[in-house]
Amino acid sequence: MTKHSVLDTIEVITSSEKYKGIVMPSKDKKYIFLKLNSGYNIGIKKTKIKKVKIIKKYKKEKTITRKLKIHKNLPTIALLHTGGTFASKVDYITGGVIARFTPEEIVAMFPELEKIANIKSEFISNMLSEDMCFKDYIKIVKEIEKQYKKGVKGIIITHGTDTLHYTSAALSFMLKKCPIPVILVGAQRSSDRGSSDAAMNLTCAALFIAKTDYTGVAICMHETINDTFSIILPGTKARKLHSSRRDAFKVVNDTPIAKINYMTKQITLFKPIISIKNGLEIKPKMEEKVAILKVHPNMSEKQFLFYKNYKGLIIEGTGLGHAPVGTKEHIKILNAIKKLVKAGCIVAISTQTIFGKVNLNVYSNGIKLLEAGVVPCEDMTTETAFIKLSWLLANYPKDKIKDLMVTNLKGEINERLQPSGI
Repeated sequence: MTKHSVLDTIEVITSSEKYKGIVMPSKDKKYIFLKLNSGYNIGIKKTKIKKVKIIKKYKKEKTITRKLKIHKNLPTIALLHTGGTFASKVDYITGGVIARFTPEEIVAMFPELEKIANIKSEFISNMLSEDMCFKDYIKIVKEIEKQYKKGVKGIIITHGTDTLHYTSAALSFMLKKCPIPVILVGAQRSSDRGSSDAAMNLTCAALFIAKTDYTGVAICMHETINDTFSIILPGTKARKLHSSRRDAFKVVNDTPIAKINYMTKQITLFKPIISIKNGLEIKPKMEEKVAILKVHPNMSEKQFLFYKNYKGLIIEGTGLGHAPVGTKEHIKILNAIKKLVKAGCIVAISTQTIFGKVNLNVYSNGIKLLEAGVVPCEDMTTETAFIKLSWLLANYPKDKIKDLMVTNLKGEINERLQPSGI
């Protein structure tokens, strides 16, 4: 393979595709990460690469010599990078996108931060969020623990948007007691584009940490498509609901925590903030053998029995939490679910409607599922239910799991939903 360096412009040829872009930094030696002309990153497994052609070698720009002053009257915020979206800037001389990770470079990109807090910057990984695994959550938690011991006021985690709500749910549970704010931020438009939402989301997250006593995990993203307000969403009650809009993230079956006016820097709270002051407690283990199965027409028992050796299964049901178990044709599916439960698999059901609550006591199919031992996921999103079940199975005795699944631990369950939709 042709020798190339970070920030070189290269063409990568695989058996099926050609990719042209800027080489991005990465600790994963199995992949080459490229910043494409579209502004987005892509990871290409080296074993699939047939040829690499160097189009343009990167010419190093002048090193930033300015040193940041430590302001004793400002809090310290740790900025943890899990992807390259926030840490990138166009080099107008070479046309390439330069990765930025040091505190000096971050503040050079987002100068407003220097007036809000003293910024520390740590590189964890550079990956697309769909490539995130449970082991990556553990890395993040360990770094949070390290920064907490150093006395930071709060932590901001830059993260790809596609699975950001899975990570926020995972951190909510894994940080069993969290006496500092941990805010995840994403960007629907990468920071080397004029329409980027990166600066506003990052700045508003820093303002929220610096100016409030919030503790725990939350998400900070655009409230609307305009650059006016960012909104703080609960870590277990948010979901990405649009593929590309800047206001893609919405609260589900709950209310937002707060919103921040980017222009005036004013913070409006929607909920009273309950601060946890005692020490950090982590439970970072996750059970790997847990899955999600989406209910759809024309299902067979084989699809359910595929998970017979799994420890947990979330069924994303229809309506109030239903699966096809009501006819003679579908009795095999009901029996398959019973076999899973008997084999020791914790089977729980959520609803594909996203909004609303599971209720297995209304229709006959729901009652059959209850009798078979299926656990209702209340008003949890499928993603949060999946993460919660994985976390519970790794950290608690099996005979406690069913009760804990329907117990509100981290704001993931609301006992009563209001007519307004929450």
